[in-house]
Amino acid sequence: MVRSQAVRHTIAGFARAAGVGVETVRYYQRRGLLETPAQAAGSGVRRYDEEALRRLRFVRRAQMAGFTLEQIKELLALDAGRDRSRARVLAGERIAALDEKIAELQQARAALAKLARACGDGGRGPCPILDAFAE
Repeated sequence: MVRSQAVRHTIAGFARAAGVGVETVRYYQRRGLLETPAQAAGSGVRRYDEEALRRLRFVRRAQMAGFTLEQIKELLALDAGRDRSRARVLAGERIAALDEKIAELQQARAALAKLARACGDGGRGPCPILDAFAE
């Protein structure tokens, strides 16, 4: 029976597999989000395994959801301890922040739509959109 080899990536392959740059990997390592693997004996090359790739992808997805790096660090710790209640609290905080941002964006949209209608009315004088931004 042949055992399958676990995929081991160099830092460049690791970064590429996650869709990030090498400097992003190094930054996450400095911030404590990713471990820096030991150098392989003889070659001095660091190799990243599939678990490290899973963790890096987790970090990127959590960032896309709007979590800060500190919150992501906490989520990673919660993942290890399976603390669902704290993870739910963090998600609730993030949802509240998103709701606030959505409300702000809706207000901005409504104001801009009003200006666009006023601009399209064909009145005389400067465009209301340009006037609003010049004040």
